[in-house]
Amino acid sequence: MGLEIQHLLGLENVSREDIKLILDTADSFYEVLQREIKVVPTLRGKTVVNLFYEDSTRTRISFELAEKRLSASPMNFSASTSSVKKGETLKDTIRNIEAMKIDMVVVRHSAAGVPYFLTQCTDAVIVNAGDGLHEHPTQALLDMMTIRQKLGKLQGLKVAIIGDIFHSRVARSNAWGMKTMGVDVVLCGPPTLLPQHPYSLGVNVTDSVEEAIEGADVVMMLRMQLERQSSGVFPSIREYRDRYGLDLEKISKLSKDALIMHPGPVNRGVELASTVADSPNSVILDQVTNGVAVRMAVLYLLGGGESE
Repeated sequence: MGLEIQHLLGLENVSREDIKLILDTADSFYEVLQREIKVVPTLRGKTVVNLFYEDSTRTRISFELAEKRLSASPMNFSASTSSVKKGETLKDTIRNIEAMKIDMVVVRHSAAGVPYFLTQCTDAVIVNAGDGLHEHPTQALLDMMTIRQKLGKLQGLKVAIIGDIFHSRVARSNAWGMKTMGVDVVLCGPPTLLPQHPYSLGVNVTDSVEEAIEGADVVMMLRMQLERQSSGVFPSIREYRDRYGLDLEKISKLSKDALIMHPGPVNRGVELASTVADSPNSVILDQVTNGVAVRMAVLYLLGGGESE
């Protein structure tokens, strides 16, 4: 059985069956990553281009490591050191790269919709590694894998996603993906940092942290994306931290098994107190580990692999 989708552009409209297949396959690759020899030959002979127009640390390393674990040949592209600086268009860049006989493209770009645009320019498989304020599907998949790994299920759980919702492609992908998988998702943030039409995501919305975390099985804190904001969206960092940051007092109201998550990088002392980020409930580093397994699963399945 293989995926219905041919590219991974986002999780909106991706079926429950496809998401479950990716998560099940990621579980298998997680087991591979626990072995002494962590490499499998499943994508030997395939060339994957990592086309990053935005800075990235963990996502780029995670994809490149996943490609090497699958025995693919990764090629790295950075806009800051390429012909883009000489005025080359995105379409010309991808067509020139395709002429070198590549198979898959992992793309991150500041403009929403670039992954879809690339599907119109090339026959290569496209994987979205984050596009503007739109989606970051592999991050949401690794989040769901981590929750299922720790709590044994997704259906029926309550997940509170708190922080800078407006600028968060992670929040959008999680909202769509988790809704498909039967999760009760609550988005919470300052009214100035909520989407214009949040209920169109099919989730609950509040500006009260206390209301959001009541009965939550998972609390996912989001990074305050100061680099994407104009001034005046909240009075001060201190006020934001006091009202929307997660500290020991707030997590004392959670169940003892509740998970604390964050897509990283963490602004310690802003959205998360260090005591919470490093607490036994935190699974932030598990998310990073699972990112490699999820990206291996996505590349494997979109590269023609099937489940047994």
